[in-house]
Amino acid sequence: MPEATVQTSSVTDDLLLASRALLGIVARSLTEALEHVTLPQFRVLVLLAEIGPTRVGELADRIRVHPSTFSRTTDRLVRGGWVHRLDNPENRREVHLELSAAGAALVADVTERRRTELEIVLDRLPATDQQKIAVAMARFAQAAGEPTPPVLLGIGL
Repeated sequence: MPEATVQTSSVTDDLLLASRALLGIVARSLTEALEHVTLPQFRVLVLLAEIGPTRVGELADRIRVHPSTFSRTTDRLVRGGWVHRLDNPENRREVHLELSAAGAALVADVTERRRTELEIVLDRLPATDQQKIAVAMARFAQAAGEPTPPVLLGIGL
């Protein structure tokens, strides 16, 4: 077997192991949030935290679900106090969703839990390794690109 193939396979195996570790961190950071919302609902909250108040139809498009399906999700999030509906005074048929204080707090809590877990892991490594990992992960993330909404929703993110 050519040396480049062996090396690539070894790197791939190392990345598979690291991805499982990262997935564990993601799962642990979400545990408490999932007592309140489903994974797809949490993804909507994250989108609203990232992009701000957004038209309901645009959110449905972004997560690639039919607007009627998304309507049920919206109703549950509103009832739970995670989002607010905002009417558009210029177009009465257009409704926007805005993250409520509770929704923002939930997203911030998950993010902080994830950040804390990552810091615990990084603190176990020498500072030089931490910097190398940061550079390598940034390059890896750039090369991989942002996962598409169907992929994220398929795993509940």
